[in-house]
Amino acid sequence: MTRPLDPGTSEQFRRPRRVDVLIPTRNRPAELAVTLSGLAAQEGVPGFGVVVSDQSDGEPAYTHPAAATMVRALRHRGHPVLLTRRLPRRGLAEHRSYLLGQSAADAVLCLDDDVWLEPGSLSRLVGALDELGCGFVGNAVHGLSYTDDVRPDTHRHYEEWPGRPEPERIRPGTPEWHRAAIHPAANLLHVTEKLGLPAGAWRAYKVSWIGGCVLYDRAKLVDAGGFDFWERLPERHQGEDVAAQLAVLERHGGAGVLPSGAYHLESPTTVTERDVEAWEVVLSESNAEV
Repeated sequence: MTRPLDPGTSEQFRRPRRVDVLIPTRNRPAELAVTLSGLAAQEGVPGFGVVVSDQSDGEPAYTHPAAATMVRALRHRGHPVLLTRRLPRRGLAEHRSYLLGQSAADAVLCLDDDVWLEPGSLSRLVGALDELGCGFVGNAVHGLSYTDDVRPDTHRHYEEWPGRPEPERIRPGTPEWHRAAIHPAANLLHVTEKLGLPAGAWRAYKVSWIGGCVLYDRAKLVDAGGFDFWERLPERHQGEDVAAQLAVLERHGGAGVLPSGAYHLESPTTVTERDVEAWEVVLSESNAEV
């Protein structure tokens, strides 16, 4: 029988380190176990921390034996893990803001609870962020059930950065806004296959936003406002990651990294009430201030 799992404390966890992984979760014990298993297999970034914040309707997902085992495996491999509950629910942006406040790391990986990272992914993202010096880098998630669904019309949106990413002001209706078309299904996987990169090589490409797996320079994210806009949103919203990334792009630039080692588990969403797009609210406020 599984013994009780020590959740840890914020005081013990919040220490300077290179990277912390921030995972919000709700009602997904199986998916969380898979996500944590991907992190447990990462190498090349010693001592990265992991924060899991649960908003499940019942018992926290991390108490499931499979998820709890992965928590123990991470700790056994030298990675601090903090397990928290954030209730009552105040929306996705507030949850992200809370998670960010638990970290004192140089960089934070915002990782959804339904994403498996293949070995080497975290090290590649950290190396890319260091080399590019921008506000964020990310791995768009692959949907492997779409592997045979090739959409060449989306490939035209792939454009590499020739050097360090530059700050960009991206808004709806601009050509840059449509870069996100490269990310659904398995489009990016098909682009990667066409490039035929040698082992260990990666490319930075231009994005409007990335969902699911984004590594931020924490200081640059905070400088751009983080997720503090949550107070201006109704609880039932989505698009908080888009809003934050648009702000970071405008101040510090950002990039997608190819190849991506992030794979979407393709489970049904637990965000079923999506009355408001957070980025629409934030952009409308920004336009009103101009």
